[in-house]
Amino acid sequence: MDFWFSEAHTPNVKLSIKVDRQLYSGKSEFQRIDVFDSPEFGRFLALDGYMMLTEKDEFIYHEMITHVPMAVHPNVKKVLVIGAGDGGVVRELTHYHNIEHIDMVEIDPLVVEVCKKYLPKTACRFHDERLTIHYEDGLKFVRSRENEYDLIIVDSTDPFGPGEGLFTREFYGNCYKALKEDGIMVNQHESPFYDADATAMQRAHKRIVESFPISRVYQAHIPTYPSGHWLFGFASKKYHPLKDLKETAWNMHSIPCKYYTTTLHKGAFYLPAYVEEMLKDVESEC
Repeated sequence: MDFWFSEAHTPNVKLSIKVDRQLYSGKSEFQRIDVFDSPEFGRFLALDGYMMLTEKDEFIYHEMITHVPMAVHPNVKKVLVIGAGDGGVVRELTHYHNIEHIDMVEIDPLVVEVCKKYLPKTACRFHDERLTIHYEDGLKFVRSRENEYDLIIVDSTDPFGPGEGLFTREFYGNCYKALKEDGIMVNQHESPFYDADATAMQRAHKRIVESFPISRVYQAHIPTYPSGHWLFGFASKKYHPLKDLKETAWNMHSIPCKYYTTTLHKGAFYLPAYVEEMLKDVESEC
């Protein structure tokens, strides 16, 4: 008998992945956590029935949310990561020797423990001495910070449930305040393809544009995310993601990436016409 994990992307569309076995199922005070093993995508993590990452394609998301800002900001020393309990963003950040400290704020300690045990390919750098993990609400944590971080990476779940507060105007305003005068914020920006996702994307973009003088959107192809077409937000007080790209300096790091390159970096900011229209619609309201 075949077993399949199915996630509804819309009321009319489902993604189904054949599953060999379920490795873990548990419930924290915040959400249900499941880990499955599949023949096509390897192990994968689901929160409240929504797929968060798979071993086969997680590198795309984590490289694009991390290396894009790192290739633009010339001197990142202190980083705030909000969410990211799977460890993928931390893994990518620890490639950079110039980073002196990483604060990671994750609301659910059980996510970290489950990922350490069942997803060691992503949760492999939690022992780095530069990392401090804070188990608390990211919205509350960032309220008390001012002029502290060079980079903030918002690796949140979707804008409902535990991640809902990380898509508000108050949150983005507090991130702006927590950044230094040349700081950058990057966030996962949802998908533009299906209507409900596109609405959430536009809402987030509008709130970011209202808070930051420089706000751009870039894209990646992530097969297991709804529609496969995924967006990220780049918001900055000073640096432009293309004009200030430090291509030679980044390549000298010799970081072993499977998706990100500085050439791809430039192309990722050139968006399809329908996405450009969606972004312009909300920017005109600001």
